[in-house]
Amino acid sequence: MQADRHRLRRMLRRIAAAQRRAHPVDRLVEQFQRLLQRSTAEYELRLRNLPRPRWQSDLPVTQRRHEIAQAIRDHPVVIVCGETGSGKSTQLPQICLELGRGVAGMIGHTQPRRIAARSIAARVAEDLCVPLGQEVGYKVRFTDATSPRTCVKLMTDGILLAETQNDRFLDRYDTIILDEAHERSLNIDFLLGYLRNLLSRRQDLKLIITSATIDVARFAAHFAVDGAPAPVITVSGRTWPVEIRWRPPAVDEASGEPDLPQAVLDAVDELARETPGDILVFMPTEQAIHETAKALRGHRIPGDDAPSATEILPLYARLPVAEQQRVFQPHTHRRIVIATNVAESSLTVPGIRGVIDPGTARISRYSARSKTQRLPVEPISKASADQRAGRCGRVGPGICIRLYSPEDYAARPRYTPPEIL
Repeated sequence: MQADRHRLRRMLRRIAAAQRRAHPVDRLVEQFQRLLQRSTAEYELRLRNLPRPRWQSDLPVTQRRHEIAQAIRDHPVVIVCGETGSGKSTQLPQICLELGRGVAGMIGHTQPRRIAARSIAARVAEDLCVPLGQEVGYKVRFTDATSPRTCVKLMTDGILLAETQNDRFLDRYDTIILDEAHERSLNIDFLLGYLRNLLSRRQDLKLIITSATIDVARFAAHFAVDGAPAPVITVSGRTWPVEIRWRPPAVDEASGEPDLPQAVLDAVDELARETPGDILVFMPTEQAIHETAKALRGHRIPGDDAPSATEILPLYARLPVAEQQRVFQPHTHRRIVIATNVAESSLTVPGIRGVIDPGTARISRYSARSKTQRLPVEPISKASADQRAGRCGRVGPGICIRLYSPEDYAARPRYTPPEIL
């Protein structure tokens, strides 16, 4: 096992040093053999129990899995730019399993948010037909659902960063998948720098960086080997056409501020009249989510009647797990999901045919000068806006209503700026 290699090497050096000094080495040799046998037995057991992927042929990533597998086999770093709906988050760990990764060490798969780590782990376990918490597990703050048999471990990027304090070489892993790298949070940027330095010491380690809206040229150059940039594989998404509509909110005469709550209600009415599916409303904060939910519950939505009234569901990271799972349960009537940017890229809410995008999000910002971290509500980037629009094109043609102007969109940065400025 990878986790035992450093210890075995140290024991060999101690044995060699003792032999040079003509000291007895019987006990050291016995300890070495015992550790080697235990490690070898564990490796063989994990190899025998390695889950076999069952491919979903309709996913774009699956259709290109041989090309992706060859790139992983031949290069220490691979960048996968997979659009919304490509299946990258659930299929990449399975491609690694098919290559025999996850035996000498785990396949570590990071997500920016706890809710995404839990849900993706559950989906991968379901695809592999194994119980969650065994061959496929997850670890987030306050919850560790892994076991000694775990081959694929989903976790937040903060968990992996914390593990570097006690496992400097990340010997528990033979593969690292950094998902949603475009968010450029403090944790993700620290991990990118740490792993870049670690790769020169861990020749066996494979690093896969993936996102839907990543700046591939900069990332490929950053992880260049001998002047050759890291290979980039771009996978198209499984999406339908999405119509973009611009509906900047009117100014409230009393306050002089844009009347965003009324703009959301108007947009919901417009989508309810024209789209048969569910609606996803993005809001920047939990408070805004609850205020919007309250307003919608007191609003008469077109097409509503008593037996099949529209269901209003909030979705954010701190929501209890049972409440989060309601979003993914089957239903027979219209549903409106009000979510933070957790539904932008980390999670795919099923059945969405309409999206309402106010164009803002709570984004973490770290000031190196003052050494403080803030969470201001800021305009999102063009890449994030495009991600949000893509959420309503998964099951059929969709409509995205943006509550800002085309000029506002054109003035925004192409990618999300890094958290540390």
